[in-house]
Amino acid sequence: MTSLLSHLDKPVALVGMMGAGKSTVGRRLAKRLELDFIDSDDAIEQACGLPAGEVFARYGEKDFRDGERRIIARLLDDHRQVIATGGGAFADEGTRSLLKDKAVTIWLDAPIEILAERTSGRDTRPLLNNDDPRGTLERLMEARRPFYSQADIRVRSGNVPHRDVVEWIVSALEDYLQRRV
Repeated sequence: MTSLLSHLDKPVALVGMMGAGKSTVGRRLAKRLELDFIDSDDAIEQACGLPAGEVFARYGEKDFRDGERRIIARLLDDHRQVIATGGGAFADEGTRSLLKDKAVTIWLDAPIEILAERTSGRDTRPLLNNDDPRGTLERLMEARRPFYSQADIRVRSGNVPHRDVVEWIVSALEDYLQRRV
């Protein structure tokens, strides 16, 4: 870890659409930064004893987002770590406020084509279990873009190796921390 990254004094939270690579890139980023990694969906599953998608489908979006906010609040109080958040977490005003206050937020911004490819054929995403998953992704991105754009850092990802995205994030984090020092 570079000396500048040693000034990182709070968690790093990855935000963005489902399929953007938050979990996969997050694991690699945590290793690169020598930090722990946690996926908020995994934390939801541990707390509820059900997969996050099933919790969403069974209890609805409002109750899911309330529980997600409480779990993310707990994760933010733990220690410096990399957190992959669910696709809609940053669109929730309360969760977004918590993340903006207690973490460095990074928007992984991937094109719709990549998101559609990565999420196709999976039934674990209740919002996409319909006749037009790509159209749903487009509508969600349009609705969520104003929220994602409030992240501290934006990194465009796409059809590139995850190690490249990790290095782009590290470089952007160094720039961000340089401005704060």
